[in-house]
Amino acid sequence: MVWGKLPEMIVREVDPFNAESPRSALAQGPLTAIEAFYVRSHGPVPNIDPAAWRLTVDGLVERPTTFTLAQLRDQFSQHDVVATLQCAGNRRAGLMAVRDIPGELPWGPGATSTAQWTGARLCDVLVAAGADPQVEHLAFEAPDFSRTASPPQAFGSSIPLAKAWCEEVLLAWAMNGAPLPAVHGGPVRVVVPGYIGARSVKWVNRISVRHEPSDNYYQALDYRLLPADADLNTARPGEGLSLGLIALNSAILSPDDGAIVPPGPTTVTGYAMAGDDRGVARVDVSCDADDSWRQAQLEAQLSPWTWRLWSIELHLSPGHHQITARAWDTAAALQPERAAHLWNPRGYVNNAWANIHLTVTG
Repeated sequence: MVWGKLPEMIVREVDPFNAESPRSALAQGPLTAIEAFYVRSHGPVPNIDPAAWRLTVDGLVERPTTFTLAQLRDQFSQHDVVATLQCAGNRRAGLMAVRDIPGELPWGPGATSTAQWTGARLCDVLVAAGADPQVEHLAFEAPDFSRTASPPQAFGSSIPLAKAWCEEVLLAWAMNGAPLPAVHGGPVRVVVPGYIGARSVKWVNRISVRHEPSDNYYQALDYRLLPADADLNTARPGEGLSLGLIALNSAILSPDDGAIVPPGPTTVTGYAMAGDDRGVARVDVSCDADDSWRQAQLEAQLSPWTWRLWSIELHLSPGHHQITARAWDTAAALQPERAAHLWNPRGYVNNAWANIHLTVTG
């Protein structure tokens, strides 16, 4: 097994290692096993000795400080947060079916997973360093070096300082009760619930309080939603919409797309997710070309920062069927219907209605 992952993982890239969770593993329950948790990397996984790891907190702070892992664990109270992480490119394959997106990974609906994260609250660390509460941004730096960046550079990102002060944001050293694996950012990563996975920086080694967002390639140029007619070769830093909050989304996990099922009752399951302070209020499912809809049963949510799994029993006649799912959030917003309306040159934020096709035997 590569990096301790299931053989069934859908490997999208070997170097750097990028792997999608199989739908069947995500359907097992609200928490994703570490061996099934998706992996998104922009460069080789750093080999970091936990005893040698250091975190520097600097910028607009009264007391610039460097912490060891032992100091971080000893000086701050430990907290657990159950949170879903989701790649901004989740379900990109649906946009690629509309129009090609060269150079990008064809993620399906499995670039998302849920875990219990354990660590220190970021806000407690900021208080200890005397961070200026009036400043607007917090930048993260990490040692993983990416040659796909322009120019090649280590990964970096930033979030609004207002989010960093929220108690759910962690500097995590454990995942599902086990030490954080290297492939998931060990010894310490940032976990920013409700935001795209790129903001939950792995292997973090510097946090800087600043007036402006990070000028790192992945903040200023890459993780941005550009118009459909934008030219990536001429896009300037800061152009387009900076991706932060996870968009309302859903997916069908079981049965798999293209499955052959026997006649009689068929249980369809999936997940729905809404970012930051919004929740999933309802999931509708159709099996007749969207002419009619039934409400699925929503499972309990483990925390305000997780997906909600859902299920519904359908009685399908023999033949071919398209199953469609759509989610509503607590602000009464509905997912957009068609991926064609969402296409963009980097293939981000495909949150169109989810579809699978089934064949029911006669």
